[in-house]
Amino acid sequence: MRAMVLTRQAPVEERPLELREVPLPEPGPGEVRIRVSVCGVCHTDLHIAEGDLPLKKQPLILGHQIVGRVDALGAAAGRFRLGERVGVAWLHFACGECRYCLRGRENLCENALFTGYHVDGGFAEYTVAPEAFIYPIPEGFSDEEAAPLLCGGIIGYRALRLSEVDSEDVLGLYGFGASAHVTIQVARHLGCEVYVFTRSQEHKELARALGAAWVGEAGDLPPKPLDVAIVFAPAGWIVPKALGALDKGGTLALAGIHMSPIPELPYELIYGERTLRSVANATREDGEELLSLAAEVPVRTEVEVYELAEANEVLLRLKERRVRGAAVLKIGGA
Repeated sequence: MRAMVLTRQAPVEERPLELREVPLPEPGPGEVRIRVSVCGVCHTDLHIAEGDLPLKKQPLILGHQIVGRVDALGAAAGRFRLGERVGVAWLHFACGECRYCLRGRENLCENALFTGYHVDGGFAEYTVAPEAFIYPIPEGFSDEEAAPLLCGGIIGYRALRLSEVDSEDVLGLYGFGASAHVTIQVARHLGCEVYVFTRSQEHKELARALGAAWVGEAGDLPPKPLDVAIVFAPAGWIVPKALGALDKGGTLALAGIHMSPIPELPYELIYGERTLRSVANATREDGEELLSLAAEVPVRTEVEVYELAEANEVLLRLKERRVRGAAVLKIGGA
């Protein structure tokens, strides 16, 4: 099968992914093989490719926003039928036995495996995954529209949950890429007033089109103090700016898996019972709830579609903030 394979970590300007023929994977017990239709491209893929995150497997097939059809069943697998449309997200496996799993926090599992990081992902014509960790895709979404929900959508939803956002809150979103453009639609559905902070003129226009009440840049003070804020951009210097815009008792959630160093913070920025918290991965429950809510809203994802062989160029466009909404690789027919 064809796959874009990461053999070395390097700046994406050096095109570190190679189009190769690799063996067709076989599903093990409790696993299914999926014929990949599309796979979203995420900032986490960029961080892995460039070495911001250490390699866990080499060579590696990136990609953890996978939509496709069940192609083969491993022993004892019976949750899905052959041909059924499914999605694969970042959480590939959690042990169910460690202290975090036993407390319902499988996103922090000590033995977790992640798709496109510990195991091969979806920048390929086929992939395998445990049937317990994949999702049926709701009707109403094309494959391309569904892909960004499986990472950007899920992590944005978890960030909203952990921020304890309320329907009458003023919510600030710092950065407006694949995750934020889904999150704003969920937040508006909940009744929040949303302010967006982004440098890109194109992203500003999209934010307004999706219901932002105000749009500015990270250094700007919004019209009202924020009750809740989420930082999606992997830039640590934004954290003090966001805290400075946050009201007393507010929560700032950091939604990225990687961030540049956060500058020293004056105590006044967190005084007043402000909460600063990171968001780490997501649970299957987060994914199930987000997909159900996305169908209810309904969320409409903005996608740019590319061919599998263009994966290096897509990562570069992502790095340079030239993607409107989310980028998706078209790999095969559904």
